[in-house]
Amino acid sequence: MKKMSLLLAALLLSACEKPMPFESAEALAENPERLKELRLQCRDNRAKLGEAQCNAVSDAQRIRFMGKGTPYTPHTVQFFHSDTEDGR
Repeated sequence: MKKMSLLLAALLLSACEKPMPFESAEALAENPERLKELRLQCRDNRAKLGEAQCNAVSDAQRIRFMGKGTPYTPHTVQFFHSDTEDGR
């Protein structure tokens, strides 16, 4: 029984691998050669590379294509033009 529990503990510890570190989308957007390489790897074998890394690759591709976007700057909207300050 003790051997069984040791075997089970060893099996559980071997299943708890550290996740692979992955490159951020910003770093990949600045390095197009590495981005292209990882895009091909994600296309060929997504499971091997990992879901998090492939998501970062797609985000980097979006950043390179569309940019980081413009910040939202709300402004007041006047529906009707008026000559007075208070809008009457």
